[in-house]
Amino acid sequence: MTSARDGDSDGALARRAAAGDEPAFGTLMRRHKDSIYRTLRRLTGDPDEAYDLAQEAFVSAWRNIARFDPERPFLPWVQRIALNKVRDAARRRAVRRFLLGPATDDEVLRVVDDAPLQDAQLEGRQAVAQLDRAIADLPYALRAPLVLTALEGLSHAEAGTQLGISAKAVETKVARARRQLATMLLL
Repeated sequence: MTSARDGDSDGALARRAAAGDEPAFGTLMRRHKDSIYRTLRRLTGDPDEAYDLAQEAFVSAWRNIARFDPERPFLPWVQRIALNKVRDAARRRAVRRFLLGPATDDEVLRVVDDAPLQDAQLEGRQAVAQLDRAIADLPYALRAPLVLTALEGLSHAEAGTQLGISAKAVETKVARARRQLATMLLL
């Protein structure tokens, strides 16, 4: 097997990965992991959960790389897998809440960093944290289109393809999400 080169196209790397070339898949993963993590971080509002889901998404992508069409872009394919992982995690949380009640281990174990920060840094971090929490509190049907378009830079058509809805539906959901965020952040 030839070794993976960073200059190879995603399609070429995927073909080699489908033939069992692990370094080729590693190159694909390194190339797209930051984008996948950012998307998951914004969808979940939790850096640790986003990291775990990103790992799950890439494991699933590796297991299913033979099903990937190397003539198509790799990033949307792995984003779709990642979005499915978010949905699966939400379903697991819903079942856990139903069975165990509203307080979960995740909520109980959260630890706050009390390290002193400069006022400007503190305000900036608080604003970002507040926005992250507000985005995470949006219903998934509004959160996913918003994250994919406004934060990840996908067009409405590209986000629609990822989510299995029309570009117009994405546009409508993004507008609703922004209105809801504005209301949430003003409270």
